[in-house]
Amino acid sequence: MPRRRGGHKAKVAIRSAPLSKKSKPVHPGESGGQYKPLNDQGVVDIVENSFRILEEIGFNQATPHCIEVCTAFGAEMSDDGRLRFPRKVVEKAIDMSNKDLILYAQNPANDLHVSGSRVYFSTAGAAVMIADAETKTYRDSLAQDLYDMARIADTCEHIHMFQRTCVLNDIKDNYAMDLNTAYNCVMGTTKHVGSSWTEAHHLEKTLKLLHLMAGGEEAWRMRPFVSQSNCFVVPPMKFAEEALECLRIAVEGGMPVLLLSAGQAGATAPPTLAGTVSQAWAECLGGLIYVNAIKPGAPAILGTWPFVSDLRTGAMSGGSPEQGILSAACAQIGQHFGLPMGTGAGMSDAKLPDFQGGAEHASNVVASALSGANIVYESAGMYSSLLGACLESLLLDNDLLGACMRMVKGLTVNEETLGFDEIKDVCLNNKSHYLSSDQTIKVMQTEYIYPEFYNRLSPSQWSDAGKPEALDVAIEKKKHILSTHFPKHVSNEVDDRIRDEFPIFLSKESMGRND
Repeated sequence: MPRRRGGHKAKVAIRSAPLSKKSKPVHPGESGGQYKPLNDQGVVDIVENSFRILEEIGFNQATPHCIEVCTAFGAEMSDDGRLRFPRKVVEKAIDMSNKDLILYAQNPANDLHVSGSRVYFSTAGAAVMIADAETKTYRDSLAQDLYDMARIADTCEHIHMFQRTCVLNDIKDNYAMDLNTAYNCVMGTTKHVGSSWTEAHHLEKTLKLLHLMAGGEEAWRMRPFVSQSNCFVVPPMKFAEEALECLRIAVEGGMPVLLLSAGQAGATAPPTLAGTVSQAWAECLGGLIYVNAIKPGAPAILGTWPFVSDLRTGAMSGGSPEQGILSAACAQIGQHFGLPMGTGAGMSDAKLPDFQGGAEHASNVVASALSGANIVYESAGMYSSLLGACLESLLLDNDLLGACMRMVKGLTVNEETLGFDEIKDVCLNNKSHYLSSDQTIKVMQTEYIYPEFYNRLSPSQWSDAGKPEALDVAIEKKKHILSTHFPKHVSNEVDDRIRDEFPIFLSKESMGRND
């Protein structure tokens, strides 16, 4: 039977035509909440357990400032040195929290409206190595790698914000590393950026850099385009002194904060999944109280990021199915409270982009997204349970994230999509198929999403094309992006002022700014 080449080519041409943003099959912030690993009673029990942990156990090692503002807020400092939070104090903080916050981007088109069950995808991590897909080796991560990953993410439609992915091992001074981490991220993308700081005075100096980029402190406070990822707690239930001070500076400086609890089930969190979720939420709610005690309604994301241990060895297992379940359950609790939340899902135990890596990335991201996690961090590029970051994987994972978001969006059901008239026309007029129908042409881009790297060729077409593999195609695309895409949203004039005042590590030439 001869192939209908004309019809195929016509459809390919239509499919390849650029779509308006409004017409695309998925958009940032599609609504999740379809997957619920907890039943209604399970949600109630975990919430009550979290309240009990806060009231009866509380936190150790609170700083003087934390004790001062939290006790003024209603917390109780006990003789055993633990800061405890009665239920009414927790509920007061939840009530006054910002539940409809915006994570601003340098390009307003990339702003994220974090509320309800809206879902967004972000990078994240502190990988100390780069997983080199070309050589199949690992090496130390460098400052250039972070800037390059930001540039790649800047081109990825389904990576909605860029949080620091790797450590700058070629910068030994901690202040310079913290400052250059934020600088490299912001220079590489117009999307919202997340970063972290090891000491409060590092953040204070970085804020001055961000004021320069924003056009002044007032402009920064109107649209803060960088958020702080803050591990304010050392699980179980112990405050981290320097991190608390960084948190204070961020809140007072108008910077959104990610309140990060990263206990590891079976190690620094209970071995039971319900216990781990309970502790994670108790820890993050403790941070939320501190934030609202400093500044009521300050923008904060509840970063319940419990990780999983392989209990046979004690090693972290970021690609385990339990990781997806934990992340989804945390998201479900976030829906219960109505609080903006994020979780970590999408990292793999695999060492390179392979079958294991793709399977683990996909299963855990889709579980978290379908549960309504507002921001799924670590959703792209992370391997070896966060020890390695892979540049090419950002591109491959972008396809994966688009597919996940399509699942989140689900089906649109109305008179038109039910297609009765189309079915009637084809069946009663003996057309035998829908390939050439007007509706098929109309919805082929709005109803369906198409991958850039994943192969849908027939075996013969694939063979004729030289048997391409997705990773090889991604490697070539990476090379093209890194040789051509040098964002210039920060002017050379502003960059020169920054370089005059701050210890910027990367040269202008290495950042494509030698013009």
